[in-house]
Amino acid sequence: MTDGVKDSGREFGRVERDRIAKIEALREAGVTPWAYSYDRTHSATEALALLTADLEEGPPVRVAGRVVALRNMGKSTFAHLADRSGRIQVYFQLGSLGEEVYRTLDLLDLGDWIGVEGTLFRTRTGEITLRVTGFELLSKTVRPLPLGKEEVDPETGERKVYSGFTDREARYRQRYADFAVSPEVRSVFEVRARAVSAIRRFLDERGFLEVETPVLQPLYGGAAARPFVTHHNTLDLPLYLRIADELYLKRLIVGGFERVYEIGKDFRNEGMDRSHNPEFTMLEFYAAYLDYRDVMRLTEELLRMVVRDACGNTTVPFRGGEIDFGAPFRVLTMYESIREIGGVDVEALDDQGLREKVRSLGVADVQSLGRGKLIDELFGELVEPHLIQPTFITDYPREMSPLAKPKRGNPELTERFELIVGGKELCNAYSELNDPFDQRERLESQVRLRDHGDEEAHPLDEDFIRALEYGMPPTGGFGMGVDRLVMLLTDQASIRDVILFPTMKPE
Repeated sequence: MTDGVKDSGREFGRVERDRIAKIEALREAGVTPWAYSYDRTHSATEALALLTADLEEGPPVRVAGRVVALRNMGKSTFAHLADRSGRIQVYFQLGSLGEEVYRTLDLLDLGDWIGVEGTLFRTRTGEITLRVTGFELLSKTVRPLPLGKEEVDPETGERKVYSGFTDREARYRQRYADFAVSPEVRSVFEVRARAVSAIRRFLDERGFLEVETPVLQPLYGGAAARPFVTHHNTLDLPLYLRIADELYLKRLIVGGFERVYEIGKDFRNEGMDRSHNPEFTMLEFYAAYLDYRDVMRLTEELLRMVVRDACGNTTVPFRGGEIDFGAPFRVLTMYESIREIGGVDVEALDDQGLREKVRSLGVADVQSLGRGKLIDELFGELVEPHLIQPTFITDYPREMSPLAKPKRGNPELTERFELIVGGKELCNAYSELNDPFDQRERLESQVRLRDHGDEEAHPLDEDFIRALEYGMPPTGGFGMGVDRLVMLLTDQASIRDVILFPTMKPE
């Protein structure tokens, strides 16, 4: 091959050109570089389990995987194949394969996918190995994977492979390569899948119905956030990507469904940091006849089951310590938490005093913030980072909670809780507001806040108010960020590490 070989305008390097030359050689030898299928009988782990201690040789098997180690020793070659379950050593011999087939190994590279068949045996060192009687090339790689070094513990024989993919930015952009060389990264998403399955099972067993509500909405709502805006050409209408599922799910409660939930994507046009991605996964559920105290009990049961099913127990590692989901969750009111942990008595401060206190913490643009938002800023700065073990924070100011019922006995507060774990909000729940007149007044006050510069204030949704006018029974509602839950379960510091393909700036 010449230096002029290109791919979509990008020149190949020397390594890629060498591999392209091998592809041509394979074709000349009648070998297809990219197969259509392979009849695999066992995974690597299943095959290894067949050679029990009482057997000298195992049955014939067909396994397939990616070549992650390759040692040519002249008339014999050892390789390791990796698949989803693990890895297995395979042994090629010139005598058993014949020279023509055996020489095909010279055209293999690390990262290639192959299928092999043969019988199991133990090497002199005791490693279970597959003696190859035939093999097929399944996919030839053009680009080398960033495979790292391998170390074997001399006492235990445990093998550890260290990824050569050290650039985190490149790993997020080329997730396929990251997953290919980093089994520990793939394991994060196996935990995620088990957690989502457990959430569904928990809710299904308690009579909830899984539903799907619109992602494109004529009016966004259900949270305090800025939306993404798009345009529908046929209707000549602006549409918004949903920021929450709440208002449509409550419409279903009005319609008589009683218990509903949705696990779906939400979108918020906001800043990006270690705990925020513009596209994220939310669980929301709503149950007729429950209040926020009932939902609090349900939340504790849900998380205990999910953590146990996803991780094997109710304790998970966290930044060198651990988080215990098995112990009873602590409960504090918002004002108690700011007073006891933050050292500020919110109730003793007027609006200006509160504003000065928030300004002293380095928060910008405090002049446009209402009292509720100022209290929220205090909580976020002084309290939230210190709540590592699961803690329910209850009784939020009315201004902060436009969709929650007033607290019985103190209408300046609302029946709402957030669950804080690992220093971040994980869950948010209310006794849902079902008084259409109060709801209209709350949303109109949000519009006024918006007019004064609060870009995250809730818009006025006339159709939602109309739905409430048809009558919504007492309802408990709940929302939880699935990505943040997985961060906790897998001790990941960044939300990008629990999203398969996180949002990135263009290269």
